[in-house]
Formats: sequence, structure tokens, C-alpha cells
Amino acid sequence: MQLLRSLLQLMVPGTIFSAALYLHLEVVIQPAWQSLLPLFPYLAIIAGLFLGWRFNRTRVLWVILLLIIVDRGLTQTTSFGHEYLLQIAPLLVPLNLVFYSWWAERGLFTVHGLLRLVILLTQLTGVTWLYFTHPGEVMAWLDRPLFSSSFLEQAPFSQISMLAMALSLVALLVRFYKKPEALEGSFCWVLASIVAGLWWPDCFAFWGGVAAFLLAIAIIEGSFKMAFNDELTGLPARRAMNELLLKVGRHYTFAMVDVDHFKKVNDVHGHDVGDQVLRMVATCLRRVTGGGRAYRYGGEEFAVIFPNKNLERALPHLEELRETIARAGFIIRGRKRPKNKPEKKAKGSSGKAKIQVTVSIGVATRNDINSTSEQLIKAADQALYKAKRGGRNQVRSA
Repeated sequence: MQLLRSLLQLMVPGTIFSAALYLHLEVVIQPAWQSLLPLFPYLAIIAGLFLGWRFNRTRVLWVILLLIIVDRGLTQTTSFGHEYLLQIAPLLVPLNLVFYSWWAERGLFTVHGLLRLVILLTQLTGVTWLYFTHPGEVMAWLDRPLFSSSFLEQAPFSQISMLAMALSLVALLVRFYKKPEALEGSFCWVLASIVAGLWWPDCFAFWGGVAAFLLAIAIIEGSFKMAFNDELTGLPARRAMNELLLKVGRHYTFAMVDVDHFKKVNDVHGHDVGDQVLRMVATCLRRVTGGGRAYRYGGEEFAVIFPNKNLERALPHLEELRETIARAGFIIRGRKRPKNKPEKKAKGSSGKAKIQVTVSIGVATRNDINSTSEQLIKAADQALYKAKRGGRNQVRSA
């Protein structure tokens, strides 16, 4: 399922890029269409800058700033300067994109923000100094072939630049593999947009707009995920549950799941262990059978919705869920526990602290008495309190 989500996060910006490529080719074939597109880059850049600032995605701001610098350089320089920049940019821009992708969000007006500005200004200063002092030598060095190939010699980029692009794509894909989120996936397609813009430098503004648009869409998608998904457990959050309740229909069963003695776990073992317990319970909830959909309700409470199932059909799956969590147990991870499992077991490490984790479940089905979602949730909550008073680690119905 996680692999499928990751592929979808790559496919969405890929679809946008493909549409932009088709539109670009159509514009090349039919110049009359060009009159419809002059505002697109400006609108996309404004949207990207606003969303990047509003949601504190400084990496997006740095990428858009880099795109603006390259676009201004291509449009304002002389013909020789244009040729010089088309040799430098395919090498430096992909590498900078990798740096921006791997950098953490640290804010603009911080020490880290100042350092990143210094790095960018240092590159600009170096490129400008080389242009006025040794432009021919730089272009000759960049144009030097690494491999003898007639196919590579016909490419619009130098072999050194193509190598930098390939390595940058690998680095961006590794970053996406380590952190499969919308913004990380969009960086891969931003690189493709930049390459397309440098391939067709007369249309770099259009492709820069495509890159900014991809980043803006990624910010919106990431914000949507933050609003509808619980960051700690990875389960859909209460807002997503409310959305489902609006469209689930008239026949469904609602269950409230509460971790037993959770306050004691936090008081005795600390909130870090409490968070680990919640993640473990969420993992079991994610695998609930019977078509149940699990949600983080709040605190140590979770919810499971069974669309098109009555109480009798949902109860066996909830009992199975309760037993699965009770059997799982929970081993407390020590503070000095290594990140990677050691090949040999250390001496004296046999005594590991293990706590029993159980849940109490209250369940109610929609009927004439509990006809609204609010009434149904209240009925399931009352059934949950019955399970608590009855000794915990059990399922009770309304």
C-alpha cells in the first residue's frame, strides 16, 4: 500500500509534466496558441512563492529564486553570455536542486537561511567572475567529452552536464525513497522541467512556470495530507473520518477503540514510550479485517467504521482486532538501543522490559434510535465506557 501511495505521488506531477510537454509541442507547431500562455509563468511563480511563504516551505522559495535567476540570465545576457550560461546552468542547476531537496526546512531569516543565501551568491559571483576572465576555457572544459559516442555528441548538453543531471535524478529518487512525500516527488519532475527548459531555452520561462506549478501543487497536496492524516500514527485523522461519515450511507457500524491504562504508560515510562504504543496499536488497526476503516480520533482513542455492515457482522472482526493487540505485547525500546539490529546479542541484554497493551472497544450500529453520526458516536462512546467499567480488554455494544 505504501509503495502504491509513493507511485501515485510520482504519477500526479508526472501527468502534469506530460500535459505541459504536449502543450509545449502544440505551441511550437501552432504559434497562435502562444498568445494564451504569457501569464502562466508569472501566475505559477506567484502562487509558488505565496504558498512556500505561507506554509514555511523555504526549499520551494529557493528553487523558484534559482529559476528566476536562470530565466533573467537567459533573457538579459548577450548572445555569447547566453551560450556561456547554457553551458553552466545544466551543470549547476540540477546540483543545486539536489541540495535544496535534501536540506531541512529551517526558515529564511535564520542562520541556515543566511548560509544558503551565501552559497547561492558565491556561485553567482564565481560564474560571473569566470565569465569576465576565462569564459572560453570554462566552455571548452565543460564541452570536453567523457565518452566517445556519436549519440552523446548530438545531445544539446555536454557530457559533464548530462552526468550531473543523471546523478541528480538518482539523488532525488533516493530522497523520495527515504521520505515519500508529495514535495519530495515533485522535485524529480522539477528537474525534468528544468532540463526541458534548458533544452528549449527560448521557452525557459514556460518550463520554469511548470516547475513552480508542480511545487505549488505539491505544497497543497502535502497540506491536505497534514490536515487529513495523523502525523504520529499515519492513520487518517478525525477530519477524514467526518468526511467519510457524510457519504458512508445509511448502513454502517461505528466502533470506538481506547488504549487501556494509557495514562499509566505515560506516567511510568514517559511520553516517548506512549507514542510508540500508539503507533503499534495503529499498525494493528490498519490491518483490521472485514472492510473496516481505522482513524485516529484523538489522544489514545481510535475509531473504526464498517460500511455496509451491521453489528452482528462487525463484532467478530472487532474481537479479532482486540485479540491481535492483546497478543502483540510491547517491548520498550531502551534509550541506548542501536538503530540497526546487532549481529550478536550483547551480554546482559536478555532482560527487556515488556508491557501488556490492551484495548477496550465500544461499538454501535446505525438504526432508528441512532440515526445521525453524532448519535452513533455517542452510543459507541457509552458502550466503550461499559467495556471500561466491565474490566477493560473487551468489546461491548450499545
